[in-house]
Amino acid sequence: MLARNAESLYWIGRYVERADDMARILDVAVHQLLEDATIDVDHTSRRLLRVLGIAEPESGELDVRSLTDLVAFSRNQVGSIRDSLANARENARGAREVTSSEMWECLNATYNALAERERASRRLGPHEFFRFVEERAAMFAGLADSTLSRDDGYRFLLLGRSIERVDMLVRMLLSRAGDRPSSPAWVTVLRSAGAHDTYLRTYRGALDAGRVVEFILLDRLFPRSVFHALRQAEICLDELDQQPDSRVGLRAEAQRVLGRARSELEFLPPGVLLEDLQERLIGLQHTCRELGEAIALQYFHAAPWVAWTDARAIDLDIVAEGGL
Repeated sequence: MLARNAESLYWIGRYVERADDMARILDVAVHQLLEDATIDVDHTSRRLLRVLGIAEPESGELDVRSLTDLVAFSRNQVGSIRDSLANARENARGAREVTSSEMWECLNATYNALAERERASRRLGPHEFFRFVEERAAMFAGLADSTLSRDDGYRFLLLGRSIERVDMLVRMLLSRAGDRPSSPAWVTVLRSAGAHDTYLRTYRGALDAGRVVEFILLDRLFPRSVFHALRQAEICLDELDQQPDSRVGLRAEAQRVLGRARSELEFLPPGVLLEDLQERLIGLQHTCRELGEAIALQYFHAAPWVAWTDARAIDLDIVAEGGL
């Protein structure tokens, strides 16, 4: 597979997952801001922007409308939902030969419908926009799973999706790392992660911060947990490795970084997650950054640029030196 196509598929997976997760997070946050009059809207909005990695405006107070405009609708804000979907579409446009027609049509139709959905959400509320993004992201994931061969292209797409999922889940948990174990904000984390119903069925309705963190970080069966996403990314890298057998150990930096992060979570003793949660989450963020750099170096930009020289000029130099 060409490196540019592999990179495009990887970033399509990341951008679609980013738009989906941001829509989930913002949907829950906006409902909370609108329903609870005791919340400091400006402080909460700025905290959310820091979690999402979006630059805060220097002047003026933030409210629900300005927050939604910045994170969801903005065409100029790097990292907004619209920007993520636009980048996914552009990557799909340049990799048409390795994506299915259904995948391209889904992304293209989604992007073209954003303006209309924005107008509708301004009349009916931002939930309409968020729900549309979540549904279209789910449709794209389903089309990818049902129309792509299980080859390297599919693995790069799934790899990007998994790494972005880890990064966004860690950001969600970081936003609540200092909260009290009894804080109702942990329900917000579950809803933002799409894990609320599954968590309640797993723990029979018992709400506890330790269990919430354990479920989102360590659950092996829930597909949106950090551990499950790390394990999925590790499987993709193992299948992409053209020479998996090594007598010494893992040869590639990306596999070492990912395996170390997965094993640190897998072999944690029970009941210690909340003790150093913030440091652990920051470490996972660094892991995502290192992993992205290692994957780019290993698969996308490993070969140096080749500057071709005029062969006829080389021959003339050889003749002048008496070589022929």
